[in-house]
Amino acid sequence: MVEWPILSGQIPPVVASHVARQETGLSLASLTTQTTLLVPAKDTARSLDGLGGTGKTSLAAALATECHHTQTAHLVVWVTATGRDAVLTGYAQALRDLGEGPYQGESPEHAAGRFLAGLNRPDLRWLVVLDEVADPAAVDGLWPAGPAGRVLVTTRNPAAAAAAPGPRTVEVGVFSPREALNYLFAGARLDVGERAGAFDLAAELAFSPVALRHAAAFLTATELDCGEYRSHFTQRRQGAARVFADGLGSAVAAAWSLSRDLADQLGPAGLAGRAMALVSMLSPQGIPYQVLSSQAARAYLTEPAGFVAEETQLRAALGNLRRAGLITINEGSPARTVLAPEVVQALTRRYLPAAESQRAARAAADALAQAWSDHDPAPAIAQALRDSTARLHDLAGTLLLSPECHPAILRAGRSLDTAGLVGPAVAYWTALASAIQQAPGPEHPQTAAVRDLLAAAYQASGRAGEAVGIYEGVLADREQALGPAHPDTLAARGRLAESYVEAGRADDAVGIAERAAASAVAAAGPDHPDTLAARANLASAYLGAGLNDQAMAAFRQVLPRMESVLGPDHPGTMATRSGLADACRQAGRLKEAIALGKRALADRERVTGPDHPDTVSARTGLAAAYRGAKKPKDALGLYERIVADRERLQGTGHPDTILARCELAVTYLSARKFGQSIPQYERALTDSEQALGYNHPITESVRDDLNEAARAAQSVIGIDLRSPRPASRSLLARRVTVVP
Repeated sequence: MVEWPILSGQIPPVVASHVARQETGLSLASLTTQTTLLVPAKDTARSLDGLGGTGKTSLAAALATECHHTQTAHLVVWVTATGRDAVLTGYAQALRDLGEGPYQGESPEHAAGRFLAGLNRPDLRWLVVLDEVADPAAVDGLWPAGPAGRVLVTTRNPAAAAAAPGPRTVEVGVFSPREALNYLFAGARLDVGERAGAFDLAAELAFSPVALRHAAAFLTATELDCGEYRSHFTQRRQGAARVFADGLGSAVAAAWSLSRDLADQLGPAGLAGRAMALVSMLSPQGIPYQVLSSQAARAYLTEPAGFVAEETQLRAALGNLRRAGLITINEGSPARTVLAPEVVQALTRRYLPAAESQRAARAAADALAQAWSDHDPAPAIAQALRDSTARLHDLAGTLLLSPECHPAILRAGRSLDTAGLVGPAVAYWTALASAIQQAPGPEHPQTAAVRDLLAAAYQASGRAGEAVGIYEGVLADREQALGPAHPDTLAARGRLAESYVEAGRADDAVGIAERAAASAVAAAGPDHPDTLAARANLASAYLGAGLNDQAMAAFRQVLPRMESVLGPDHPGTMATRSGLADACRQAGRLKEAIALGKRALADRERVTGPDHPDTVSARTGLAAAYRGAKKPKDALGLYERIVADRERLQGTGHPDTILARCELAVTYLSARKFGQSIPQYERALTDSEQALGYNHPITESVRDDLNEAARAAQSVIGIDLRSPRPASRSLLARRVTVVP
């Protein structure tokens, strides 16, 4: 049960020394426009090379925390908007926290659409924070809007929010003198005597939030007074001025260097600096603890000494970085445990020797790979891992692509595939395929593997034609490089055949599948698993081309061999049995189709469980066979079960549920149960209008079927069984339309 108010997402922790920025920021009460953008002040951005450090995220975190604690809003959503995948993942999580999904099998895009549509409620007060929006594509078509809501955006690129509804821009720069003193006193716990010279110190620090954070932490850790710290700071600033010509840049760099040295001197000495080097390679929006506690990360900490650091030593090093004000640790967030300001990370990297920077980058990549392989991560952790992998890839470039692509880079892309983030997956594999052409080069086997992954992403996104083109290119390259009988060539030929089927090119699919099966037999023998898979693909190609007799013959030939070689419960064996059942049904051999369908369903229920998508598909195939055999009673029981399963697992508005309800309606209609058929069609139409849109192809098809069924019923019983539909129905549907 949902308990209000709801907080969705992970707000960065608000430090105890936080001060309200009434003079240089804004308050919760001043969020009066639909969308407010927090951007760095122009002079500040230039001084720090556009790396932030003005406290935009800290200010947004404080406002979001206040909004939640004071129950100013029913719903507060924090989204770390590093990319489109992050925005979709955050919206899907918010939908989950609202107790409305996502349903099993529902795409993140569809879930995000349902979340955004729900924000239109006039009685729902909400605040959505989009932190660190850098790319306009990340939020294209995904801007929250509603009569009772507000959007708060932090960004260094004001153009990223150009499509936002009614934006108001607030520049966030350095503290005012009053705010700087309040921050310094709150953070450093100075007594009256130690506060002498505080204003002069704040001025020397250029009133920079990040520099003051370092100074306050240093004063607290060392018990120096302001004058003593200022003396050390002045010496460091002279050196920093050779790199940063302006006062703000040199002030931040000098304060950072003092804190870096302090952290590295605290026991165990020497570990904090290497830990900071590792942190500087990963996402500033938060690093999962499992990355930094991995063996690869701990080995890097103590690499000069030749042993792997214990976890207690890692914790001590991170604690020293926090004590020096260089990082924030959020113990309650396994996904974003360690956070470091981007300007701190950039300064750390700038002063790393080139060779050490490469060692730190490789160690970070190894740590990410180990974190990916630990287990199937929760969506929030997977997103944080993707964020860190993307940041590392941006920083390290070809270092992680040569002599071959680092496993962490591949795992990040596969996580997009697994999560159903089809749009971001296509963009990811497209960029990686382009980069990998340069290093390790077009002839490297991994180049073809990445192109295969790109083609699979195109298929998942419904762009079958583009997938076919890539698969054709991969097959041609592999035939030329490896020969027609190489296992990789055979696999490429099989994938191309499947893509032809999906693209509706049945004849091409049959031709390539026949060639793939013949090549597999010649290369590996009749009973090799690759050969069996190729022969099963050929049978499926025949079925897709409507060659039912050839399909039945091919399925019958390969099924016994698969049962013998792979076993009756192997996924390929069960899929082949279902394929034979479908072929028999389409050929009109309904008695055999029913027998095979019963066996296929029983196997699926036993092996994969009653709710697995393949089990529901097997149940659907058997129901269709019963209906074709004019056994409506048996078919109705299955279709009613299918509709109930789809509703429970995927929700009433999912296309699979709508289509299953239509199948149930068709079966009632074939049994001349008009009084039960028409309401099912009407329910399917209502659900489709609300979830998919009034003019969606599925909605229009359901509407046509309903009218046809009503005409059939009226011609038989002389009564129009349709319920009256209000004229405003279509307008309501248009208002809540989401993209499936």
